[in-house]
Amino acid sequence: MGKLLSTKEVARHLGVNEKMVYALIAEKGLPASKVTGKWVFPLHLVDQWVEAHTINLPAGSGAMPGADGLLIVAGSNDPLLEQTIGLFNTRFPEKLAVFGNLGSLGGIRSLKQELCHMATSHMLQENGSDYNFEIAGELMNPMPVVVNFCRRRQGLIVAKGNPRKIESTADLKQSGLRLVNRRLGTGTRQLLDRELQLAGLDGSQIQGYRHEVQRHMDVGLAVLSGKADAGPGIQPVAEVLGLDFVPWRWERYDLLIHKERFFDQTIQLFLGLLHEEGFQKLAAGFEGYDTAISGKMIFAHQRAKTENNPTIEPKEAQ
Repeated sequence: MGKLLSTKEVARHLGVNEKMVYALIAEKGLPASKVTGKWVFPLHLVDQWVEAHTINLPAGSGAMPGADGLLIVAGSNDPLLEQTIGLFNTRFPEKLAVFGNLGSLGGIRSLKQELCHMATSHMLQENGSDYNFEIAGELMNPMPVVVNFCRRRQGLIVAKGNPRKIESTADLKQSGLRLVNRRLGTGTRQLLDRELQLAGLDGSQIQGYRHEVQRHMDVGLAVLSGKADAGPGIQPVAEVLGLDFVPWRWERYDLLIHKERFFDQTIQLFLGLLHEEGFQKLAAGFEGYDTAISGKMIFAHQRAKTENNPTIEPKEAQ
């Protein structure tokens, strides 16, 4: 175990007063655990939390080459995205698309710093009714172009037959239940923390909350192998692995692109795939994807009727 800080020490580490520390725990998810009635703070998780909440990043140098032959995509991972990148590389062998799994926040940061051509993100906004525009507006100026890749069903991946009888987030408080989690800065971790807060649960009190893995598939594999009883993830992973799924909501999983690079040929070729039958067939091979607005631009001033009802299409679709 790494170094643990007391409330006074973490306040000094963050440069705030002790009362503010309690507010950061309750309102911003500052990593903390209670031991014999006192708060303790793992130093490495506090530093990760600070990094994940960093807003004023330096802008890129402008040295990133255009997407003429190499397309660099970074951000939140997704099985359908991986297959679509494979489809792109097969369809256009003279070009190359590659992906960096950095989480939603990492993707947007990389886009700001011109380390990638396209970011993938599903960061839920504070009001719970929209995605990505809030964080992109904080980090980037001007706002990038936002194009929908797909909608996905998020929830809890649980063992086949749901032996723990998990029906909602509140059931994660069961004694002895083992959770597997995603990293800070991922949209899935953000959603889990939101669901835990709504259920009145303290994540630090759940066994395995600090056990973080890189991908949705890693969550599913941890449950499949019996190393965890539940973990946050998307329905397609549960389906592929033959696991059960407890739904939370449908979410929008978007592509963010610099306006000045939007019409680069390689980017347009990739976006064009989202309108083709080959892409639709890939998505149809999974439960938990909705491609009704895939490949369409999304605008911040337009709101979805709902992100929770899979039968109602968002207003963003134009």
